[in-house]
Amino acid sequence: MAHVGNGASAEEEDCFEDAYDRIPAACQMDLQTAIQETQCALNLVLNNKFSEALDLLKPWFRKRNSMVGSLSSLISKQSKRHEEEMHAEICYAECLLQKATLTFVQDENMISFIKGGIKIRTSYQIYKDCQNVLNVTQDLAGQSDSFRQFEGGVRLGIGSFNLMLSLLPQRILRLLEFIGFSGNRGFGLSQLREGASTNSLRSILCALTLLFYNTYVSLILGTGEGNLVEAEALLEPYQHKYPKGSIILFYSARIATLRGNFEKARARYEECISSQEEWKQIHHLCYWELMWTHSYQQEWQQAYHYADLLCKESRWSKAIYMYQKVAILSMMSEEEAKKTGEDIVELFRQVEGLKQRLAGKSIPTEKFAVRKSRRYKAANPIPLVIPALEMMYIWNGFTIVGKRPDCTEALLITIEAAEEQLRTDPNPSEFHPDDSCLVQMLKGLCLKHLGRLLQAELCFTQVLSSEGRIRYDHYLIPFTLYELGLLYKQQGDFTKATAYIENAKTNYKDYSMESRLHFRIHAALSSLRGSPVGTP
Repeated sequence: MAHVGNGASAEEEDCFEDAYDRIPAACQMDLQTAIQETQCALNLVLNNKFSEALDLLKPWFRKRNSMVGSLSSLISKQSKRHEEEMHAEICYAECLLQKATLTFVQDENMISFIKGGIKIRTSYQIYKDCQNVLNVTQDLAGQSDSFRQFEGGVRLGIGSFNLMLSLLPQRILRLLEFIGFSGNRGFGLSQLREGASTNSLRSILCALTLLFYNTYVSLILGTGEGNLVEAEALLEPYQHKYPKGSIILFYSARIATLRGNFEKARARYEECISSQEEWKQIHHLCYWELMWTHSYQQEWQQAYHYADLLCKESRWSKAIYMYQKVAILSMMSEEEAKKTGEDIVELFRQVEGLKQRLAGKSIPTEKFAVRKSRRYKAANPIPLVIPALEMMYIWNGFTIVGKRPDCTEALLITIEAAEEQLRTDPNPSEFHPDDSCLVQMLKGLCLKHLGRLLQAELCFTQVLSSEGRIRYDHYLIPFTLYELGLLYKQQGDFTKATAYIENAKTNYKDYSMESRLHFRIHAALSSLRGSPVGTP
């Protein structure tokens, strides 16, 4: 938080975004100074000066007592001290939420999510209290800049919670509503959009939350219908303001990826990596994305390079990184794989030992990777069929590749080669029906994105007709029902679409990646009911 005194000149204000190399701490703190210093801290972060920002994030004026007990006092006495307490509460709620998030990301240890849970609950309750204050003092919002800043904080918190909670399947949300949580997607989006459109301290935080929703959440936990037009509009002013900011560069690259412009995306990710060396976790995010952009174009050697870097440098999920790396190796020719010096069978056998546990349970994606790897435990391993493309589907990557007909056609050629290999196998293994269904489902996805909808439907129905023969990959049936439902939705047959997706929701359980599919089903059914899920 670079200290800018109340007498800062217009010239100093114009250079605000550049921050300072040495930041003097304020000797005493009042509300206006706190707002100014926080803005400077945010500018430091967006200019990749993370240490300077962290050094200045010190608590100044929050009392130990909670706002809950003094709510009526804050409403009835709008003194300067009470206004400061209101800001203190909103800042404390943000700190709790950000600390929970940063602990999860920075420690790269899944177990830290448990520690964050209590902080999230407390944060949510404070935001609701602050919203109550805002609701009964709305007429004061236009009277001071500090109150507008408070309003921006409430919009950010309430908007974020409503949006994220609205993504949860109904059965989970009903349980959370019982203990005080609630989620309304339309309301959450409107709060964040209002917050992003104002000239307040938290405008960019509202914008970044919407960017995260449109470029990640809606893809991985939804049907892939993120609003990229909105994402580009939100990012555009900050690209001018912080042209070398790693966070801004990262989102610019991500939007390019979702547009299917993989070449531009890679250039931006590489620029993001070179923009700073302090926050290695951003490098790891870029490696993950670079691995996928190369995978979408079946540039397996380059994809392997980034998967290998993740295995060596990141601690977030060693099992997933190892599985991803060896899945990519499996896509190479025997000669290409040999050049890496890696032993594919040995790497697959390592995956299970790298698995983590969260509250005594395995992480679903890791559990999936471990189960698939077990085929290599036998004395005579039975190789997986196109495992990197299967993982591409798990992360909803076919929605991204579908933006590029050339890449989709190339994937289809690879899938059809695997189909032919299975068809002509003289000694089919016990995994043969499962492998054949996987290939048909992925083939159907490619055909759908290429506009060959009747052929896609035939592939999906072929998988469903083989349900009784599947022995291990039971997830293929509910996922295929879901994909067939989306196909009917695309054709305008909403009744049929709803029937197939509801079938996947109600008649199948205890299969791999079940929770991920339920998130996507919730998003699809909300879309079919006309809920505001967003448009590409």
